[in-house]
Amino acid sequence: MKSLAGELLIAMPHMQDPRFARSVVYLCAHSEEAGAMGLVINKPLVSLTLDELYAHLQLEPSRLNQSRPVHFGGPVEPGRGFVLHTADYEEEATLKVGGDFAVTATLDILRAIGTGGGPRRSLLALGYAGWAPGQLDAEIQANGWLSVPADAELVFDRDLDSKWQRALAKLGVDMTMLSAEAGHA
Repeated sequence: MKSLAGELLIAMPHMQDPRFARSVVYLCAHSEEAGAMGLVINKPLVSLTLDELYAHLQLEPSRLNQSRPVHFGGPVEPGRGFVLHTADYEEEATLKVGGDFAVTATLDILRAIGTGGGPRRSLLALGYAGWAPGQLDAEIQANGWLSVPADAELVFDRDLDSKWQRALAKLGVDMTMLSAEAGHA
């Protein structure tokens, strides 16, 4: 099995689970032993902005936040926050993913972002998407997901509405040509 950590998962058009319909997931980890963990990067929480989260956590908000969205990272542990960011910021708890991305789940990174000393680019997600060992691989085999290498422009772009189509376009895929059945065009 090839690890897909550092890649984007793109939900196929027939994805039935409403939490993942038309979603793009950045895969933070993927292995045979541990399963997979990722963050949905194109679904904002409509009820919460980054400024509001800072106020709730009693942190000083950054002038740079300006109503940046907080993302629905996935259905697992929805109260837990994760910052997906460029690899130019690192602390002890940071998980580097590939050469360009990292994930940090501490208040320290939020403080750093608030003071302008954090990563160059970032997005905050509450919750994560998780798969048991072999589960994601089975979903890919069943034609539930496509994968594509991640790039910072797509991951951190604030145009969330077209992110799914743009991720598919990276593969040269016309979504109108996708079949819901594996092995069929």
